[in-house]
Amino acid sequence: MTSWQQAAIERIVVQTPRVKSFFLRTPIERHVAGQHLDVRLTAEDGYHAQRAYSIASAPGDAIELAIEELAEGEVSPYFHEVAQPGDTFEVRGPLGGHFVWNASDGGPVLLVGGGSGVAPLMSMLRERNRAARHVPMLLVYSSRTWEDVIFRDELVAAHALRNGFDLVLATTRGPRGRTGDFERRLDAGLVASILGAWRHAPRTAYVCGADAFVEAMAKALVAQGVAPRSVRTERYGGPASDAAATTPSDII
Repeated sequence: MTSWQQAAIERIVVQTPRVKSFFLRTPIERHVAGQHLDVRLTAEDGYHAQRAYSIASAPGDAIELAIEELAEGEVSPYFHEVAQPGDTFEVRGPLGGHFVWNASDGGPVLLVGGGSGVAPLMSMLRERNRAARHVPMLLVYSSRTWEDVIFRDELVAAHALRNGFDLVLATTRGPRGRTGDFERRLDAGLVASILGAWRHAPRTAYVCGADAFVEAMAKALVAQGVAPRSVRTERYGGPASDAAATTPSDII
């Protein structure tokens, strides 16, 4: 769906001190895990502000957008400071055909996320848990602190099932919350250690986060023998903009 449509907020869930999930009522029937929506707000004077947000929900579920509040953003402050259930705005999508995963694609699948970059990866995990539990999947997720881990309880619970989904968390500004996680930044050495401990060679890797994070992680994966054509990336705008996804691209 490429035309602008009205969406309404059904409910809001606080995920972390900086991130809220917004569950929407929209005309969208189904998306593919990894796709995003364009969101457009219109002021009384006709001014438009537009951003793209990755969809965190599984295909077939109500659309969920996990939006991080950024002080200098044009769109995220509205959602965090003004928006209430019942409010409406415009959306367009779902969009994106490269940074996507279907259950039929198989695996093993490696997911690497930084901050709010976990949103499209969460959609992939939820699709895997619903329709392809036989597919091995590993999520390596970097956040500031344990309290900043978006979808933390759901991720930890999914890992505890020991059904082929593995979770590794790295916190950069605070102590780890679980035994086996890391209190350091993700770098090439840590990526090598994590992949060495995983029992699978990834068929496809998805990396999502801020530009510098994605660049470093993509290079680290290739250095560990993951084929460049198998690494798919999605980069966010940067520290001064809303957490908006740009057009996904390969690292080559």
